[in-house]
This record gives sequence, C-alpha cells and structure tokens, in this order.
Amino acid sequence: MTSFVLVPGAGGQAWYWHRVVPLLEERGHTAVPVELPATDDTAGLAEYADTIVAASPQGEVVVVAHSMGGLSAPLVVDRLDVREFVLVNAMTPGPGETGGEWWDAVGQEQAAREFAHAQGRDPDAPFDVWDVFFHDVPPEITAAAKAMPEPVQSDRPFADPFPLAAWPDVPTRFLASRDDRLFPLKLQRRIVRERLGIEVEEIPGGHLVALSEPVALVERLLDRAG
Repeated sequence: MTSFVLVPGAGGQAWYWHRVVPLLEERGHTAVPVELPATDDTAGLAEYADTIVAASPQGEVVVVAHSMGGLSAPLVVDRLDVREFVLVNAMTPGPGETGGEWWDAVGQEQAAREFAHAQGRDPDAPFDVWDVFFHDVPPEITAAAKAMPEPVQSDRPFADPFPLAAWPDVPTRFLASRDDRLFPLKLQRRIVRERLGIEVEEIPGGHLVALSEPVALVERLLDRAG
C-alpha cells in the first residue's frame, strides 16, 4: 500500500483534497492532506516545505502537488523518502525563478486568452474565480466552497527564487486537465516538455480536478501504486 502526501495549491486548504482522501483510504492506502500556512506573510517556500515534511508519515511516500504546490513540494526531496512526485495542473519553476515571475515566463496570460477564445468565452471578461475554477465542480461542492471563509493566499512565497539547480532526480509524473481554464492543456504540455523533459498525462476536468473529477484522479494516481 502507498502513502500519499497531498499538497494543495494557492489558499493552502487541505479541504481541496476532501473528495480524494476517502477514495484512496477505501482502497487501503494512506492519504495525508496538508494544510499550508497560506495566510502567514512570514512563510516562504522553505516554511511551506517544513509544513509538508511535518505532516508526512514515516517511510516511503508519493508526493502529489496541485497548482502552486509545485513550487514547494520538490523542496522536500532530501527530507522525505519520496518514491514519486505527481504534479497535478502544477507550476513547474525553473532554477532561480520566483513564482511571481513564472506567469510571464511561461506565457500563462496569452495561453488562457487563447483557450477562452477557442471555447467561445470572452477573453477580455473580468477574472471570475467561480467561472475559472468551479465551472465543472458539482453544485453542492461549489456551494460548500462558497459557504466557507474566502481562502487567503499571501504573496510571500511567490517572491522566493526556486532554490534547486534542477528538478529532483526522482520519478515524476504530470497530470494535466483537458479543461483547465487557468493553465490550459496546450500550455502545460509545452512547459512540462521543456522544463521536465516528460509528456503530460491528460485527465478530465478543470483546474480543481480533485473537486470535479476525484474518481478519475484517484484512478490515475493508483495506476502505478503498490
């Protein structure tokens, strides 16, 4: 059986994984959703990595990182027995690149505009978190999200240069959602090919795939699990 450490994206909420955790556990695996210090303006990538390490079980783990989680998850490589990294619609920083610089460096804005146009959406429409992130999330899950306090994400970790000289020498997979409106599939394919030298594995769903397509995500996580 496998121990999965589940790292959320911006906002740092362990709740993001609440539909995935029981599906992994009912298959006999361990699933640990991490709550990151997203509201702490003193917490940078090092503190996020500390939080991931502190939450992780002993022994071999698979680290699953969503979105912004891709900035901090690789920093645990020398502190945990990482069997595999699984990146899910994740940011993949280059050496010395900050999370704040990443957006322009990879061309995220233009890619999102092109995808909106291709889908018949207005590329000039004001940013709407519910349209971009929750367009494919079930209504009851969206309602639960709206009933919670609005997630807060400090800008602090986006200012930290990625400290590693290269991506960790650990088996890595990248799962990319075909209907991600924030990081469109075409963009993710290019970034991952250029920066990690691998091909993405396409999965259904939008950016918040753990909320919209938890079964499909879990099946892909488990297709190599012991």
